[in-house]
Amino acid sequence: MERLVIEGGQPLSGSIRVHGSKNAALPILAAVTMADGEVVIKNVPNLDDVLVMLDILRSLGARVSYYKGELVVDPRTISTTDVPEHLMRLMRSSIFMMGPLLTRFGSVRVSKPGGCSIGSRPIDFHLKGLAALGAEIDERHGFIECTTTRLKGTSVFLDFPSVGATENVMMAAVLADGETVIGNAAREPEIRDLAAFLNTLGAKISGAGEDTIVISGVSSLKGGEFSVSPDRVVAGTLLIAAAITGGQVQLENVKANDLTAVIMKLRECGVQVIGTRDILEARRIGSLKAVERIQTAPFPGFPTDLQAPFMSLLTLAHGTSVISETVFEDRFQHVSELQRMGALIKVDLRTAFVKGVRELTGAAVQATDLRAGAALVLAGLAAQGSTIIDRVYHIDRGYETLEVQLRNLGAHIERVRPGKAQGDVSVSQAT
Repeated sequence: MERLVIEGGQPLSGSIRVHGSKNAALPILAAVTMADGEVVIKNVPNLDDVLVMLDILRSLGARVSYYKGELVVDPRTISTTDVPEHLMRLMRSSIFMMGPLLTRFGSVRVSKPGGCSIGSRPIDFHLKGLAALGAEIDERHGFIECTTTRLKGTSVFLDFPSVGATENVMMAAVLADGETVIGNAAREPEIRDLAAFLNTLGAKISGAGEDTIVISGVSSLKGGEFSVSPDRVVAGTLLIAAAITGGQVQLENVKANDLTAVIMKLRECGVQVIGTRDILEARRIGSLKAVERIQTAPFPGFPTDLQAPFMSLLTLAHGTSVISETVFEDRFQHVSELQRMGALIKVDLRTAFVKGVRELTGAAVQATDLRAGAALVLAGLAAQGSTIIDRVYHIDRGYETLEVQLRNLGAHIERVRPGKAQGDVSVSQAT
């Protein structure tokens, strides 16, 4: 099993380009199945989750070519809508296949999806929305089968602004008869990206990024070309990396408006963040300060995906910070690992109290999920001594060769391959 080895205490410095968004790319790859022509997608990150989605497309019969961030898909050769169970279990985002396959081909069969264990993430909102559009749904033996002769536009109100449910219903409504209105829709930037992609292919979607989305159904979608937006979670992670190491890092290819909540909290900690719409620079000014409260929330609130990385920063802030996790009930699994490194954190249900310490010390820890893994990398960058992180496959699901990016900024970090002793390492290369 691969692991990351970090020698901490080195301030990061330099400039780096942020890769394409995982959370935008995955639903876009699912939506490709609705096109009647070849689709070219650029700025697609080379991540394990993306590779799983490409395997799903191939398993359905699509022709797929992927090289250096550019993806070419011809969905006209799709011959089945039965998504393989072993691929569904690898990644929760595979549930995105339901809406587009159902509306394009009239049927889809999937198993219950897998992914990170960060709490209960039921797909009831997805199924309720598809049923409102006219889908017949049969759940049995761990599988979900949806069928329809033709979906029909309707009004769908989500009980919670679920990103995945918003995207699945939006995709299904694109080829439905008539108009669909999604109320209490999620407003995340990734939804704007998906809508922009679909509109490029001929869809008629308005209001994406607001709490009401209107979709006027069309008879078909054509091929086209699109570029995925930069990953705001990766950008936020790198800003935090600059802050926690006391360094100065410039990020290129970012959307500053998508990071407003994170930037405000960084500034509250005493971190200087300046820049333009597509370039940001972070530099710590003096010692870190505790924040009164961070509460995760749907966009434009503080993102749950950056709660764990930001907690690593607060372990070194003067004073006590309070973090409330309102999105996922089991997203404090990284706490015990940070405690192994000397962090002082107490958890009461879904609230964590973080009392800053003078320093963290390197330790052997393991990533329990994707964002927890990123948090441990950040802690290791700032810790005294050596930190060894196991189960790094979690990290690879959302960060493209993270160790290469950080090493380019001056970090002492290496990936140890199976069967090699520490010090005899093989380093992955960005593609």
